[in-house]
Amino acid sequence: MLTKRQKDPQYAVRATLALGTIRNGAAWSANSSASTAPHTITVEGKYISPAQVLLNIQDRLKAAKDPVEKRKALYALEGVKGFPALMVTAQYLDDPILKKQAALIMARNALQDKTLRGNAPRAALEKALPLISGVDSAVLAKGLKNYLKALPYDNGWELLFNGKNLDGWKGLVGNPISRAKMSADSLLKAEAVANVNAQSDWVVEDGLLIFTGHGDNLCTKKMYGDFEMYVDWKITAKGDAGIYLRGSPQVQIWDTSRREVGAQVGSGGLYNNQKNQSKPTAVLDNKIGEWNTFHIIMKGERVTVYLNGQKVTDNVVLENYWDRKIPIFPKEAIELQAHGTYVAYRNIYVRELPADDMTTPLSEEEKKEGFESLFDGSNLDKWIGNKKGYALEEGVIVTHPELGGGNIYTTDEYADFEYRFEFQLTPAANNGLGIRTPTQGDAAYVGMELQILDNEADVYKSLKPYQYHGSVYGVIPSKRGYLKPTGQWNQQTVIAKGNKIKVILNGQVILDGDISSSIANGTADGNKHPGLANKTGHIGFLGHGDVVRFRNIRIKRL
Repeated sequence: MLTKRQKDPQYAVRATLALGTIRNGAAWSANSSASTAPHTITVEGKYISPAQVLLNIQDRLKAAKDPVEKRKALYALEGVKGFPALMVTAQYLDDPILKKQAALIMARNALQDKTLRGNAPRAALEKALPLISGVDSAVLAKGLKNYLKALPYDNGWELLFNGKNLDGWKGLVGNPISRAKMSADSLLKAEAVANVNAQSDWVVEDGLLIFTGHGDNLCTKKMYGDFEMYVDWKITAKGDAGIYLRGSPQVQIWDTSRREVGAQVGSGGLYNNQKNQSKPTAVLDNKIGEWNTFHIIMKGERVTVYLNGQKVTDNVVLENYWDRKIPIFPKEAIELQAHGTYVAYRNIYVRELPADDMTTPLSEEEKKEGFESLFDGSNLDKWIGNKKGYALEEGVIVTHPELGGGNIYTTDEYADFEYRFEFQLTPAANNGLGIRTPTQGDAAYVGMELQILDNEADVYKSLKPYQYHGSVYGVIPSKRGYLKPTGQWNQQTVIAKGNKIKVILNGQVILDGDISSSIANGTADGNKHPGLANKTGHIGFLGHGDVVRFRNIRIKRL
């Protein structure tokens, strides 16, 4: 039975346009189901993956000779979801004819995608936002603004190639073992020479990163541990190349006609493995001269590779080519192999994978001092309140305004204490830390509220000092200027002992005050704060309609 979406005639148009020219050269046939979703598109009984559809659309866009054809090809992108498709669409935000259409497609697709994260999609969507216009644009723009505020920063997608130059890349010196034996001075000198050579061996033309056929590998300046990456590649006849993972060969790329060297098995295998599987499970290479795409996932010493959207290497251990007696290096560069033949790359993105546990356990010193964990990354058992609005995601607490947000409080009450936690703000985010507060009423008045606020956002430029982050709201002002940039994790300690309140943010004391003396002549905001007299109460996170993340929460009673 067809879904409502599949019955939509425009959906069929998008599916048809998305298919374009397929790998086997077959045309869209009358027997093909236009009502089939993009992830199950078949042509003459053959499965076409979304990754292949995206490659086809890019070919159509490149070949389009007039604006009408370009618009049709771009329109097909609305039928392809996911990060790679979003970034391909973003490439048309500078096109005077297509930019508004691209922005609308990006917004619609993003709002249906819960998997986007990081600086690359954030920058693309922020660029698209002011271009949104037309029917329902107000609703769409508002939805995208809210989406951007909630978009996760951690373990997010980054550009590994900017399409303009070799920023982020450097020439190769030796291998991980030989480099480790070099002195710092010798390594710097060797890298300087390698960088000069790389500028002629690797060139950027028309947004492509091209190996000219002579020279050595190109490697990332940054080293990576666990990661996933996307990369498109294209070779010429007799081509041979590969992707080195953690400085080690390699996810293989080659011309499958080279039977004399075993290339008939296809690309995407771990070519240099001896004990573990080295061959891909299927031959899925496109024709020579056509684009292919890898999705590579490396976790620990195991590698998974998708070629043109289909898995060809499944969680296989990558052996250490440089010393087979030891496991693969825990962290090293990603390299594009130079193997004497032309190869072109584009759309290279990487994201570092999160640790299995985002929570830092209590240290032995903290245990001896009497600290206890209030949140271990797995549950909210020590909290009460609107826990529906505080979700657990990858070991952190995330406020969800659309689920009610609201407040959560510690199950226990605390009088004098030292409270440590980490928080991550989103743009212009507003939250609060309630202390010595009951669970009913406004904690800023029936207890005390310490501001949790992105007070560097332009919308807060007219704040009163007693509203800055870390201030006892309306009572004691804090120092401003010690928050980390939005998206980075901040460390905060709150010490409450009698009337004394101290707040330490990222190692800097931003508030050290006495409640009694601060209200001797009335409160700073002129309002009554009866909760200042409380001797004990709950500690809580106070939602004010924004996304904020929390982790590593611990407390010690004083």
